[in-house]
This record gives sequence, C-alpha cells and structure tokens, in this order.
Amino acid sequence: MAARLYLRSGELARLGGISPDTLRHYERIEVLPRPQRSAANYRLYPPAALDRLRLIRRALAAGFTLAELARIFKIRDQGGAPCRQVKRLLEQKLERIDEQISELIATRDHLLTTLADWNERLATTPEGAQARLLEALPAGLRPPRKSALKGSTA
Repeated sequence: MAARLYLRSGELARLGGISPDTLRHYERIEVLPRPQRSAANYRLYPPAALDRLRLIRRALAAGFTLAELARIFKIRDQGGAPCRQVKRLLEQKLERIDEQISELIATRDHLLTTLADWNERLATTPEGAQARLLEALPAGLRPPRKSALKGSTA
C-alpha cells in the first residue's frame, strides 16, 4: 500500500473542515468507513473518504442526523438503494419545518396583539407608575418549542 495515495486523518479533517475528533466520531458511528492503518498505525483514508465527508457535511446542513446517515450509508455500503427512504426523511423534515413556521407565525401574531395592548396600557399609565404588563399577558400563550427556535435535531 503506497501511503502517498492515502490521506492521514489530520489532512482529511483539514480538507473536510472538521476536527480530527469529529472524524473519529464519524468512524465510531459508522457514517465514515474505518480507514486502513499504516505500518506505523496511522489512519490512512482513500481519496473517496473526502467525498464521503463532504457528503456527510451537506446532508447535515440539509437537516439529516448522523443516526439517519448511519442507517442510510449502511444500506448503501451493502449495495442497497435507500433513495425512497431518503426522500421520505426529507419530506418529513420539510413537514416539521412547515409546522414550526406555522407555530412561529402564530406566536408572532399573538405577540403583536399583546404589544398593541401594552401600547394602549402604557398610553393611559402615568409616568413612573406600573402598567403591570407581564400580568396582562394572556393565559393562552405557550412558549415556542425549542426546535422551532433553533431548528430541529431530528
């Protein structure tokens, strides 16, 4: 095995824009195949590993989880075609995003109504007096789900 045909872990991590620890994590969860080892026990990755790494990064950016990718790649690496499963997963992600957008729009509308009420209260509250705005919050307001604020992790 000619070492120059392979990438060491640090080089692959650098080229892929991740840390060596992340690279090892990807190996452990099997989204990146385990590399060959040199005589000195260095990890040696084929050039195709960089393509896989870039694919992983793009899939993560699209909302896929590492667990989902591990299942998908396992099927692919065994010669299967998980294309329809991948499409369903993306459809589900889009549905969740649409739900989150609806929740956020409803929350925004509710906050706009509350703000209008507060403006009226403040207009009739003497300077220096408490308007008790927080106490005027309607009981039906629910905090948005964390996933609606920072993106789903599923």
